[in-house]
Amino acid sequence: MKAKSRGESLRDYIVRRLLLMIPTFIGITFATFLLCQFVPGGQIDQMRMALAGAGGGGESGGGSGNTRVQLDIPEAQLAQLRAYYGFDKPLPIAYATWLGNTLRLDLGTSFRYNEPVIKVIADRLPISIYYGLVTALFTYGICIPLGILKAIRHHTRIDTFTSVLIFVGYAVPGFALGAVLSNLLAVRWEIFPLGGFASAGSATLAPMARWLDVVWHSVLPLIAYLAGSFAVTTMLMKNSLVENMSADYVKTALAKGLSWRRAIFVHALRNSLIPMATTVGSLLTIFLTGSFLIERVFNIQGVGLLAFEAIQARDFPIVLGFLVISSVLLMLGNLVSDLAVALIDPRVRFD
Repeated sequence: MKAKSRGESLRDYIVRRLLLMIPTFIGITFATFLLCQFVPGGQIDQMRMALAGAGGGGESGGGSGNTRVQLDIPEAQLAQLRAYYGFDKPLPIAYATWLGNTLRLDLGTSFRYNEPVIKVIADRLPISIYYGLVTALFTYGICIPLGILKAIRHHTRIDTFTSVLIFVGYAVPGFALGAVLSNLLAVRWEIFPLGGFASAGSATLAPMARWLDVVWHSVLPLIAYLAGSFAVTTMLMKNSLVENMSADYVKTALAKGLSWRRAIFVHALRNSLIPMATTVGSLLTIFLTGSFLIERVFNIQGVGLLAFEAIQARDFPIVLGFLVISSVLLMLGNLVSDLAVALIDPRVRFD
């Protein structure tokens, strides 16, 4: 029997992973859909509580008797509301209907904004993509060289000094650091803007001035975003390279006359990048999973804050729409990470 080539094995592996995503996606979305159907405080419950609160506060006294007006939604209107929001169907039929609409890229209409979910998420997506992309560029662009430097200068002053700075930053939560920076540099000293993505009226500025305005608004949020990710990525790079520098194959290469620079920066570094490759796929989800606490501190209208507010307001179409997009990106991200590892490590086989 003829052995498959690496290209054929890769193709079959990708097909298998894509097919495996189908039952995984159905399981994730069905579990979430089930929770959304039974969790209290939905749109109809909020309407009833609002009416009860509006009517419950009114009291009229005549003699010794008090009259409390209780308002509620009539049963006929309740039935219409349940039909409108899709709560009148049995669970399997309701899920099948929702899944069919989702496959047609119809994620429903937001309860809160009364607009299509895709439009609501798309309006917030550019801001999340901007912060996610810039955060990823700074993280990988600084942490990988810094990790290499720390590995080469292991147990030196520069290694100790940078480790102290990194772990101090890691110990402080990003949103707490953001609140402190905002209070000092924006409120007290007025060096940076207090929050938001751009200044009011920035649309009338020249393109370069508009871009500089966005950058100026981004300084404090990016510091808060980067504080935690720096430690993990830098130490992962450093520890991996230190381990490979002491491996037998590096010692053997040096003993055979290979230069130290080539042994470290070609052989050891390539193997050290394998753990870093496992995190490449997370770049697909970083655009949607920004810290909602940081977004709230700086009033950044990103997708993370949108999803958090949707959970609070029981806006289930947005919750499910966010879950659909994030779960698909997560599964694709895992596939991209596996392919990145295979690209760096030729020993990986897809059989």
